[in-house]
Amino acid sequence: MNAVINLIKTHWLTITMCLLAAIATLSLWPAESLPRVPGSDKTHHFISYGALVFPLALRKPKYWLWVIFAFAAFSGAIELIQPYVNRYGEWLDMAANVAGLACGVVAAQLLLFFYPNNTK
Repeated sequence: MNAVINLIKTHWLTITMCLLAAIATLSLWPAESLPRVPGSDKTHHFISYGALVFPLALRKPKYWLWVIFAFAAFSGAIELIQPYVNRYGEWLDMAANVAGLACGVVAAQLLLFFYPNNTK
């Protein structure tokens, strides 16, 4: 497990940027072109933002808490832009995103607590 943690900590920026790009792309893609995926829309939001923040919270670079606030602001901006690209902006989506951010941070901290012997 420590090898996986160290791998994520080493490549946290690449992982985070790829997830951010995927979230932005899928959030702004026209709704009728998206494939059907099982599960609730809010669950998808929760999981995607939890995954987005996880590498950052695991690595904890300088100003990492400010970046989390920026992710929350990004989430709000996406919800404001969506009506202009044939999507529906919902503030409950943003609530699910922020809840995902919080749970992603908690998950990373729990992992660090239970596996404290990391080299990076």
